Amino acid sequence: MMTLIIVLILLLGYSLIATAHVTNVNKAAIAMFMATAGWVFYICYGTDFVMSQHPHEYIDFLAGEEANSKAVKFFIYDNIFLKYVGKAAAIVLFLLATMTIIEILNNNGCFDFISEWIRTRNSKRLLWTITIATFLISANLDNLTTTMTMLVIMRNIVQNRRQRMLIGSTIVLAANAGGGFTVIGDPAGVILWGGEAVTATNFSAYLFIPAMVAWVLPTLLIQMSLPDRLDVEWPAMPYRGDDTNLNRWQRVIMLFVGIGGLWFIPTFHNITKLSPFLGALCVLSVLWVVNEAFNRKLINSDKMVQRRSPQSVQYGSIQLILFVMGIMLAFGVVTETGFFATVSEWLDYNVHNIWIMGVIAGLISGVVDSFTVAMTAISMYPVVDVEQLNLWVDADYMENFVQNGAFWKLIVYTTSIGGCLLCFASSGGLALMKMERIHIGWYFKNITPKVAVGWLLGMIILWAEVAFL
Repeated sequence: MMTLIIVLILLLGYSLIATAHVTNVNKAAIAMFMATAGWVFYICYGTDFVMSQHPHEYIDFLAGEEANSKAVKFFIYDNIFLKYVGKAAAIVLFLLATMTIIEILNNNGCFDFISEWIRTRNSKRLLWTITIATFLISANLDNLTTTMTMLVIMRNIVQNRRQRMLIGSTIVLAANAGGGFTVIGDPAGVILWGGEAVTATNFSAYLFIPAMVAWVLPTLLIQMSLPDRLDVEWPAMPYRGDDTNLNRWQRVIMLFVGIGGLWFIPTFHNITKLSPFLGALCVLSVLWVVNEAFNRKLINSDKMVQRRSPQSVQYGSIQLILFVMGIMLAFGVVTETGFFATVSEWLDYNVHNIWIMGVIAGLISGVVDSFTVAMTAISMYPVVDVEQLNLWVDADYMENFVQNGAFWKLIVYTTSIGGCLLCFASSGGLALMKMERIHIGWYFKNITPKVAVGWLLGMIILWAEVAFL
């Protein structure tokens, strides 16, 4: 009965997250409530759950002492709850580091190069310049912050609202596709990488072409709806910060330290086996030192001007961090009830096809938040040890769930691109929806079919890679 209640809380949260754009109830608040309520109900019936899922560990924990409600609560806290807190904190710290990096770069004008490159009225050149930059930057930095930065650049230049809606849709798609083909570009990829489900090189090698196709093809189709010449206006380049006015070579160095440093994180993880967030914090610390050194040299007087610290934790970014923390803790408690194991057994017996599961996950992620759907699928299956494959009755099928198995790549691809099928299913799309007051009907008519074509073609390419490589 208590498992049913916890699952119903999860399903209610799903419904509220899917309708957040209608109810205006923030997804982060929903996720945090799901997590809190789930763990409270779990610990109320802690003895039953612990004896069902962790009987031997609990007996060892008691060490001959009498079992009671206080002992089981301490066991849950020390041996179960903190494990999920640690996993969630690692992802949150990674997001916080990348958000801070992109904010430091943005505050110092390191992305002003993009505004210089797209000084044109030609719709093709502007569209492809800004989406290529978005695709590449989001592969290394936080998707939401990258999307917001590019949307602000585009909004300051393009004056026509319908043109902004079309170009903004391609920016969101490019950010989701770019973030989906690297292990550090999307929270789901970071989780899989940190959990040893995938390796960085193998993950990107398989997903780069599908992700690029899923972005390029819809962008080509959307380009046909744009006029040859856009209605644009070129604002003056902004003054950056209270005492910041870096020259070009200094901005290039900061961009190299920030973006180039993040490329080193997979190597750092492979060598040390420490969590990726530690590498991100290291990159942030180096960039921060460079930032302070450059800005001190540019002060025109001997007296230091009090600088405003980089506002990396913007309101939207705070929401994303709290949302990710809430979702991971909520799925942790459902995992501990054994419900996900039961669902995965049912899927293995009745569906027995990861590609069908991938399509379903992608379609659901078009309605429910894409990260939530990805976490659902990831939580259902543990990583299978390659050396133990011969112990499974259906070893060929279970091979999809080993390290670098097809299932992990498929879920990240289908949910990241599937989140663009409707504009409210991803954080970036929701930001665009609010910024340009986009109606769901307009998006469904003008953007959804084009995204669906690219999404399906990319999935076919991924299937061919898995089948023949």
